[in-house]
Amino acid sequence: MTTPGKELLFLALGGSGEIGMNANLYGCDGKWIMLDLGVTFGSHDYPGIDIVMPDLEFIEDRKKDLLGIVLTHGHEDHIGALPYLAADLGVPLYANRFTAGLIAHKLAEEGLEKAVTLKTVDIDDNFQLGPFGIRLIPLAHSILEMSAVVIDTPYGRVFHTGDWKLDEEPILGVPATAAALTAVGDEGIDVLVCDSTNAFNAEASGSEGGLRAGLEQAVGAAKGRVVVTTFASNAARLATLGAVAKATGRTLCVAGRSLDRILGVARSVGYLKDFPPTVDFDEAMRLPRDKVMVIATGGQGEPRAALARMAADIHQIKLEAGDTVVFSSKQIPGNEVAIGRIMNQLAAKDILTVTEKQAHIHVSGHPGQPELAALYGWLRPKLVLPVHGEIRHMHEQARFALEKGVPDALVQENGDLVRLAPGAAKIVERVRAGRLILDGDVILPADGETINERRKLSLNGHITVAAIFSDKRFVESAISYRGVPVEDEREAFIDEMREAAEQAATGPARDEEKLREAIRLGVRRVATDWTGKKPVVDVMLVNI
Repeated sequence: MTTPGKELLFLALGGSGEIGMNANLYGCDGKWIMLDLGVTFGSHDYPGIDIVMPDLEFIEDRKKDLLGIVLTHGHEDHIGALPYLAADLGVPLYANRFTAGLIAHKLAEEGLEKAVTLKTVDIDDNFQLGPFGIRLIPLAHSILEMSAVVIDTPYGRVFHTGDWKLDEEPILGVPATAAALTAVGDEGIDVLVCDSTNAFNAEASGSEGGLRAGLEQAVGAAKGRVVVTTFASNAARLATLGAVAKATGRTLCVAGRSLDRILGVARSVGYLKDFPPTVDFDEAMRLPRDKVMVIATGGQGEPRAALARMAADIHQIKLEAGDTVVFSSKQIPGNEVAIGRIMNQLAAKDILTVTEKQAHIHVSGHPGQPELAALYGWLRPKLVLPVHGEIRHMHEQARFALEKGVPDALVQENGDLVRLAPGAAKIVERVRAGRLILDGDVILPADGETINERRKLSLNGHITVAAIFSDKRFVESAISYRGVPVEDEREAFIDEMREAAEQAATGPARDEEKLREAIRLGVRRVATDWTGKKPVVDVMLVNI
């Protein structure tokens, strides 16, 4: 059992070696704190799964020593696992007003308002959690109220960036200035734990304020209905789109639950006061096509989002030839196929699409190399510890930090327990850092029997054999199959499997389990000979 002694420890249970599912632990003087608790989204590796979460076994075994969870901002990869995992940890959550508003909605949906303590703090607050001094530093990002965290301990000071960028015109919010960050650096930063997402980008990410002209041009040039899809959480982008709708003489309609939620929470904490009034779907469809603009979810190809349903013509908002869809977002790696599918559906209807490759309609929320270099210069850390990236991104940031004069850099992965201080930082232990999946309403291990069986079913198909006996004598068998690649000779295939089942069933006497296994192997052998696949075969022994 790892208990922090007179030292400062760091452990990522998610978000190091991947972009998403952030969950970071700091340990000191026998206690732990957690920064962020997010999700990532399902892929072909997890058939039927929408949400993947970090396995918190390490800290669940030590939850008596966990003091709280500090949330840097409200993106799903930083707060998305809270409704599923926070109640079991039994510690308070600390979040700024906007982030707390989003979390409150999530907890309410799961009926957990009373089960989880949610404490609202200012975006630049200071508070103490046991041996950890917590100071929040507002930084720019593609969501409201992103706060970096300065962690003070008796053994060293950490600047944990969360997700960030530099933005001279963020539209909403006031991030810390260069002077303010330099002052933090003057106090002495031992470790910079830093976002690596855009570590390969030689250019800065760009400003939200610079998008207005490009978006206005794209919408102004459109002849029919316009749909703009963007990340729902980017309230600054929503503010810009509201201004674009006004400037182009279009009435605004909003399509997507997450957009409604963001707009509601943002307004409740004092933002988007000038956002124009919106109309419902019916009214939007009654307006002249060139007088309406729809902001919709689904820019990442999500199959149930508004844009996907519009593309499939199963949404109340109908798109026609000559309409325009503006993708004011960047393709997240892994989503290319899903996005391409929607774009192809739109193209088939002669609907124009505009992406960031054709117009200046999107900027990233993560730092490129010029921004990283600037932060290194202001904070002057002794060590850079890259997080929030795949292995290649984190190694690139480590290389870049050393190139820019940072004395040391250390690359870790999920499960690497790092002693940051005292002494030189090093990985001291490897601990379990697995994944959990949300399968319907059930949380399961990602490497458990259920998902492994589902992979086999999806890859190889399934065969059911019912072997019927009377007075312990084989009578006949019934066989059905699903997903096994036999279509033209189904009857011949089933007949051959029946012969194999009968041969096994009428062989030497054996107990039921051995009989079931003999039938299973015989039937699967036939299926493999026919298809080259090894389907899952279930055998039922029926006595009449």
